[in-house]
Amino acid sequence: MLPTTNSNGALASRDAARHTAGAKRYKYLRRLLHFRQMDFEFALWQMLYLFTSPQRVYRNFQYRKQTKDQWARDDPAFLVLLSVWLCVSTIGFGLVLEMGVVETLKLLLWVVFVDCIGVGLLISTIMWVVTNRYLLKQPSRNFDVEWGYAFDVHLNAFYPLLVILHFLQLFFINHLVVINYDWFLGYFVGNTLWLIAIGYYLYITFLGYNALPFLKNTVVLLYPFALLGLLYVLSISLGWNFTQGLCSFYKYRVM
Repeated sequence: MLPTTNSNGALASRDAARHTAGAKRYKYLRRLLHFRQMDFEFALWQMLYLFTSPQRVYRNFQYRKQTKDQWARDDPAFLVLLSVWLCVSTIGFGLVLEMGVVETLKLLLWVVFVDCIGVGLLISTIMWVVTNRYLLKQPSRNFDVEWGYAFDVHLNAFYPLLVILHFLQLFFINHLVVINYDWFLGYFVGNTLWLIAIGYYLYITFLGYNALPFLKNTVVLLYPFALLGLLYVLSISLGWNFTQGLCSFYKYRVM
């Protein structure tokens, strides 16, 4: 008699090991060193649809779960392209704010390692804890939010915000409307760009967690829209200029 039970158990153990968080993380980080294995065309497709139809992006996440048994991305191409966008737009900010080479380099390091990576890890961890603790329909080891998926949701939501505030806004800071000065049209246009960017972030974040069938009451993730709308009205009424504050903050960072 062949020891079928033991062999089947060993196969099951090896299969489970391949799907552990550590194994997924190792595979993801290993692919960062192999650009030829990254699907940049598909990542660009996702970036386009995050603006036009973000629901289609999350349908692809559902397909990945069915085919690869994981919700999070296994291809770092999106992260690489996002990093490129971040670097290019930050250099653009340095040029617009008339910073020197050293100051622009300092700003780039701040934006990449603190604003993007540091804040991204913090937000992803908070959302991972909150969703697993309060939004699960039925707490179980078989149904929980992967930390990697929470990080992917943040990256998805961060990309439109980055393009609007770190790229599109550059053309308005000292030209066109000149939103870096204290006059009504300046802070109206600037604050409206902030409203759209943060609105994109909140909505794409909601879509990401709403796509998970084992979560409940995900509509609560839309509640911050009320605070966002109130803050926008107050900023226009009181003449707050968020873009001017951002420019001053960036200059203070590199002093």
